[in-house]
Amino acid sequence: MTQCKSAPYWFSFLAAILLSACAGSGIPISSNTKYPIQVLYDNEPLERPYSEIGIVEIGSEDSLTADQTQDKRMMFRGNDAKTKELLTARLVMKAQKIGADAIINVKYKYYTSVNKEGYMLSGLAVRYRGE
Repeated sequence: MTQCKSAPYWFSFLAAILLSACAGSGIPISSNTKYPIQVLYDNEPLERPYSEIGIVEIGSEDSLTADQTQDKRMMFRGNDAKTKELLTARLVMKAQKIGADAIINVKYKYYTSVNKEGYMLSGLAVRYRGE
């Protein structure tokens, strides 16, 4: 019986494709959590008239821990869904402080390098018109 010596390479290649495919979508930002103001992600339309207040954003960059650098598959990097909900709540509080009724086009970006990882969460704070 002959064994394929390239099998580990194919497995690594497949794993890399799956990781890159998941990197864009990853863990969802929210699991239908209710916030005090409306939060709309990426291209979700706001179905009422509004005026733009401005961009609100939060972000952080941290050094990787020993656990994160030992696992070459990057399994211990990034934020889980619960952390993303807490980050979204912080973004909501920031928008409320400037008088927003909603945040639209909310985007979450995560990045990592050899020594660091970080995220940025941003959106457009808006105020409803005619209320």
